[in-house]
Amino acid sequence: MKRFTRGFRGRGQATRDSRLPPGQYDVGSAWPVLTAEATPKLSTETWTFKIRGLVEQPTTWSWDEIHAFAQSTFEGDIHCVTTWSKLGVKFSGVSVDTLLAAARPLPTATHVLALGYTGYTTNLPLQDVTGGKAWVVWDYEGSPLPVEHGGPARMIVPHLYFWKSAKWVSGMELQDHNEPGFWERNGYHDHGDPWLEQRYQGD
Repeated sequence: MKRFTRGFRGRGQATRDSRLPPGQYDVGSAWPVLTAEATPKLSTETWTFKIRGLVEQPTTWSWDEIHAFAQSTFEGDIHCVTTWSKLGVKFSGVSVDTLLAAARPLPTATHVLALGYTGYTTNLPLQDVTGGKAWVVWDYEGSPLPVEHGGPARMIVPHLYFWKSAKWVSGMELQDHNEPGFWERNGYHDHGDPWLEQRYQGD
């Protein structure tokens, strides 16, 4: 993910789509590839997803085990801090609510640190990944999630800017405090609400 200046804007539109947050443009059929790390080579045979930290039942699932959960689908829009939005997308996988129900968060848990296989991290309040707001997905528009977009699996937290949706996700750590992740330590906003234009610290 590259940081763009505040003045960067994409292609204009004569009639603005109401689904676009302030300062965003519709990228159409394109899906820009932005990443802070080298793309890893991951095999579904060895891929795992773990939940650790402040939970009653720390758990690690294999690729087959996580697929045994009931599938959940998100259909909606995603928004990147670099000002592009992609409207009307469809991802399928498993709801984070389902995974947390198995791990059983402790009452002291208030935040989540999403973990990636590359060492990438991003912080989220627990309330932003529960209540049908977040997923671990492996399918995009009916096909396996492309590796350049986080395949075999990534998190999506679509109501926040997309850097909060960790690519190549390996797990989540539940915490009783807010621990800034990679981009948050490098000047990005702790929360990242596109409708409030929470792009950088101080916004």
